[in-house]
Amino acid sequence: MPFSNLVKGFHVFQHKYFHENGIYQELTSKGQHPEALVIACCDSRNDPALLLQSKPGEIFVVRNVAAIVPPYQPDDHYHGTSAAIEFAIKGLKVKDIIVLGHAMCGGVQALAEKEKTAASHFEFLTQWISIGEKAREQVDQKHPGLPPDQRQRALEKEVIVASLNNLMTFPWIKEGVEQQRITLHGWYFDMMNGKLLDYNFASCVFEEFGNPAPEEAVLLHCHSHGDQS
Repeated sequence: MPFSNLVKGFHVFQHKYFHENGIYQELTSKGQHPEALVIACCDSRNDPALLLQSKPGEIFVVRNVAAIVPPYQPDDHYHGTSAAIEFAIKGLKVKDIIVLGHAMCGGVQALAEKEKTAASHFEFLTQWISIGEKAREQVDQKHPGLPPDQRQRALEKEVIVASLNNLMTFPWIKEGVEQQRITLHGWYFDMMNGKLLDYNFASCVFEEFGNPAPEEAVLLHCHSHGDQS
């Protein structure tokens, strides 16, 4: 997309949301009150607002490589994703947390090919994706010899499960889940087929909304996330 199209796009946005319906007058006067936090990949094909057709102010979005949630680790280092999660929970009081992974994820591919990634000139990527190392080990131990495309798909889903587990290491999220003030969701956007799959905590299976697909269960390592059924 030419850069000039970005400027044109802003003018369309400006007309629709400022001049036509004035939604930002309300958002700026009353503040934002999203009820859902979406943790998504920064892949340009995986825009949560577009995918979910949400309006401004409806979802609070955190995007990073591979939609990874790091474990709770309060220290004097920089924690951008954890800070955003903390603000959503403590500041905005969101009720739902959605980890939104997707097919053909470059970040997960970098994890799948970690030796190749480590040998490259990336300065930050290798350390970041190492958060998902246990997910990689789970897939390789339970399903050795998977063809590359199936291994990638399995790992994309396993990273979502790992992120859900990491969310439960945050004490104030764990408490919220146990008290049923917060609900966790694991979603997988199958961009090749235009489908959205939801992680079933009871069966440990990713299912298409309204269309269960139990054959996917073999590719997952089931974990406990509290009462999420």
